[in-house]
Amino acid sequence: KTRETERREKTYSLTHFNVGLFLSRQTQQPPPSPNPNITIIVVMITTRTTFLILLISILILHFQSSFKPSFDQITKSPNLETLNLTETNSELPTRNYIVRFIEYKKAEDYKTYLEENLRLLNGWKWIERKNPASLFPTDFGLVSIDESVWNSVNEEFGKLKLVKDVSIDLSYSRSLLANDEGKSGSFVDGKKRPGKIFTSMSFSDGEYYSELSNTTISWKRKLMMQRSQVTSLFGAEALWKKGYRGAKVKMAIFDTGIRANHPHFRNIKERTNWTNEDTLNDNLGHGTFVAGVIAGEDSECLGFAPDTEIYAYRVFTDAQVSYTSWFLDAFNYAIAMDMDVLNLSIGGPDYLDLPFVEKVWELTANNIIMVSAIGNDGPLYGTLNNPADQSDVIGVGGIDYSDHIASFSSRGMSTWEIPHGYGRVKPDIVAYGREIMGSKISTGCKSLSGTSVASPVVAGVVCLLVSIIPESKRKSILNPASMKQALVEGAAKLSGPNMYEQGAGRLDLLESYEILKNYQPRASIFPSVLDYTDHPYSWPFSRQPLYAGAMPVIFNATILNGMGVIGYVKSPPTWNPADDVGNLLSIHFTYSEVIWPWTGYLALHMQIKEEGAQYSGLIEGNVTVKVYSPFPGEKDLRRSSTCTLQLKLSVISTPPRSKRILWDQYHSIKYPPGYIPRDSLDVRNDILDWHGDHLHTNFHIMFNMLRDAGYYVETLGSPLTCFDARQYGTLLMVDLEDEYHEEEIEKLRYDVINTGLGLAVFGEWYNVDTMVKMRFYDDNTRSWWTPITGGANIPALNDLLAPFGIAFGDKILNGDFFIDGEQSRYASGTDIVRFPGGGYVHSFPFLDSSESGATQNVLQNGMTKTLRFLVLWRSVLGVLLFMAIRIVLTAVIW
Repeated sequence: KTRETERREKTYSLTHFNVGLFLSRQTQQPPPSPNPNITIIVVMITTRTTFLILLISILILHFQSSFKPSFDQITKSPNLETLNLTETNSELPTRNYIVRFIEYKKAEDYKTYLEENLRLLNGWKWIERKNPASLFPTDFGLVSIDESVWNSVNEEFGKLKLVKDVSIDLSYSRSLLANDEGKSGSFVDGKKRPGKIFTSMSFSDGEYYSELSNTTISWKRKLMMQRSQVTSLFGAEALWKKGYRGAKVKMAIFDTGIRANHPHFRNIKERTNWTNEDTLNDNLGHGTFVAGVIAGEDSECLGFAPDTEIYAYRVFTDAQVSYTSWFLDAFNYAIAMDMDVLNLSIGGPDYLDLPFVEKVWELTANNIIMVSAIGNDGPLYGTLNNPADQSDVIGVGGIDYSDHIASFSSRGMSTWEIPHGYGRVKPDIVAYGREIMGSKISTGCKSLSGTSVASPVVAGVVCLLVSIIPESKRKSILNPASMKQALVEGAAKLSGPNMYEQGAGRLDLLESYEILKNYQPRASIFPSVLDYTDHPYSWPFSRQPLYAGAMPVIFNATILNGMGVIGYVKSPPTWNPADDVGNLLSIHFTYSEVIWPWTGYLALHMQIKEEGAQYSGLIEGNVTVKVYSPFPGEKDLRRSSTCTLQLKLSVISTPPRSKRILWDQYHSIKYPPGYIPRDSLDVRNDILDWHGDHLHTNFHIMFNMLRDAGYYVETLGSPLTCFDARQYGTLLMVDLEDEYHEEEIEKLRYDVINTGLGLAVFGEWYNVDTMVKMRFYDDNTRSWWTPITGGANIPALNDLLAPFGIAFGDKILNGDFFIDGEQSRYASGTDIVRFPGGGYVHSFPFLDSSESGATQNVLQNGMTKTLRFLVLWRSVLGVLLFMAIRIVLTAVIW
């Protein structure tokens, strides 16, 4: 259960744990529930003096009839159904789609191509895109399609040889400034704002809007001195004195634009507009601020590389909205214009927007170094934003001036690989992102905070580092991989945060300069060390040793290939133990055989062999992998490099069964690919479940608590038929959305009844009426979004638990409760409607917030308040009765 103090520290994860099932083999029946009914019978002489007493009696009897003990509900059958809605929309019958082609041609040629091949079909039309990219060949087209003919048109598209795929033109929306009418991200009070789902970005000085509590947190403080220039904190002056100031570096800033002739910039080369608004100017101030951090030359808000050539791409409207198609055109133009560096201070959870994601790959493949913010969704884990979570992009987190991870900075790991694998280490690097000075829209300076401010700090450093390489050698030495190698290898590791909070550590400009100054193309692994004794940096690995018989422990590293855009793994990786003890370790490798663009992955699936069941100690050694790349411009020549990953692993003897817990990760589903709503409906400004639901993401606090209590927690990434229940004391099933096969249901029944496996199930909310209410129409994708389940898939869980005589209901319960004197929060959990004899059920007076329970709650709220005063009312009633009797007797005497 969640400790209230930890919940208030914004560690949201454990508030998901709502209902525990406590099974007992004892035959003892639960104690009878107390009878809450209060019967008051008043027999009075019919005089006016007794009227008040009769009213009080009627009031109490009225509440008695509506108040029933919670145990009465246990015998009822659950009334659950699967939500299946037909998506219709009569207001906007057409949607815009991106048609991607397999090669580049002029847009007019593709228009003709489609019209000739689809001339017999009506209900679709080509959309002209008038922007600077129209002068160059393109690999996509934008079409509008009537929903009534979508299936037939899409089928015909699939028959065309030049068509790669068709996808909806998603729209991006973000809140650039948190003080913008209190908005944060794409959801406000549970309602969808215009635009595609994007998280909040930088915010004004001193304030941060928390999506956890729907409040604004203030960290304003009185400074004893003027703010330091962020450039001086990284020692930029040392490179300026050497003559390096970002000259001849093309910097693309994808943001809200910039105004012409701004006094802070000496080298604005081009301004382009990619939106549907007829302006090149920045009317919000975010794009100008980002440009100032990179290349401003005002003495109060200096940028890192004032000689850098600025190319301002206005990809967001004044309403902070953008479309995928706008980005695709702008990315294509950046490639055509041969940009060196690109800053993208935006991010969102949708890493399955394939046209966008794959265009980022193409962009970096063309040797453009992309820097992007990891997001402002901290301190929650598993909140990395795309595209910063891509391995070919430099993902930047934020720290404050005390070298602490900023509370707003998103945390790793990446969640692409979940539930069947394990995420990569992100962010790549952290930089100062709190109260950073930058340029205002027209003139002057201001401060902002956020990872979208830390991102241009790194982008400015990258521009400065690019300028130290002679222009004639830049393309042969510098690329997204070699620049990332210089940054992560030169970074200063911070003492407190773990690798999924800080990546390689704090940016160190001068160390990275030394690395690049003598750089020779090579491949490397990031992180290059996994040390179980290095705590807390190596968390969660440093929290739990390896032991024989456990599920494989996965460590997912990134291969950086500075030798070329494409590389190959020459032979399978090898484990090289430092001594004979290392032979007790078994490693299965999964890896990228083809490394493109610039990066790949190397995953270690580590287990201790059975002969090591009694071993306790350290295992050391290294993993090596050989990578080669074709030499640029030479067919028969190639570069090769051997990458090394150092391992230092803690091992203990196998713990007893009672101390081993198995966490079911396999049946967890998250956003994307579907609309999976959040577990807690209290969180109104982030209604999607996109944090991974993993022990090491949003449930990391629970993982630490179980470890503190002496338990060992393993992760199941396969069906329930794939583990030996005799090895585990408990199977832990939390917030699960997937279905279960009959074989899984039967095996779990056997495991619990015959092997003594313990089972702990936590059921989130599932209520069809509430799910219907959560439907929203996205005006940009021109489609209805409908939840495919609730916080958990209660119908599926009930199928799983049916053999035990257990079932959940469709209430959505909320409230605080105490167990052993410890307060916990019950947030949007379900109720238990069926439970077998011989077990124990704990009940608490929670509030039902489901649509079907709303009316009843009004009554129960009033009843609860009344019950608090029942004793008082009964006392008052006794006094009134005594007074009435005295009055009556007096009347009779008279």
